[in-house]
Amino acid sequence: MKDIWIIDDHAVMRRTLAALMREAAEIRSVVSFSSAEDAHEALRAEGVEKPALVLLDIGLKGMSGLDAIPILKGFLPEACIVVLTVFEDDEKLFKAICAGASGYLLKTQSSDEILRAVGEALDGGAPVSPRLARRMMEMFAALVPPRQDYGLSSREREVLQLIVDGLLKKEIAARTGLSIHTVDAYLRRIYEKLHVQSRSGAVTKALRERLL
Repeated sequence: MKDIWIIDDHAVMRRTLAALMREAAEIRSVVSFSSAEDAHEALRAEGVEKPALVLLDIGLKGMSGLDAIPILKGFLPEACIVVLTVFEDDEKLFKAICAGASGYLLKTQSSDEILRAVGEALDGGAPVSPRLARRMMEMFAALVPPRQDYGLSSREREVLQLIVDGLLKKEIAARTGLSIHTVDAYLRRIYEKLHVQSRSGAVTKALRERLL
């Protein structure tokens, strides 16, 4: 059985969520707070029963939910912090996840969806509103530098692969049917395109940036 805390400055929302959470068989108790400051004060009290999950609004009066996440995680490192908000913009989603939130739900979701998401979080999952899940993936994908091909031709890529495989110029010439002078020309162009000065530099860059 798990304890849940709700932090929301809207009284009707707090009561509605508390009633909803009490429907779940695995939930033992529900405690509600109107501000992050009140929840923080409760956490500092001796003998307090710490929750397994916190449903946290972002647009709180006083300390915002986003600012509260790392503080709550400091007191509750094992607990799930699940944001439940009306805000669905990318910046708040990104900041919440980076601050340590385990999930991000919208108040427009149905009661069944919210209950399922809470159960998923308690089971170790990371629930995100379906409307935001794709945007979150796109947002994090955008942080990965795009793979470059540096304008290498198919033949230059072939020669680069043979360099990475450890073949010498004479061996590359024999493997490709090119003359050594032509292999030299290809190597110069590869170095120029990759902005390196040597064979080892080309190999390092090819491996580091997964060019092949």
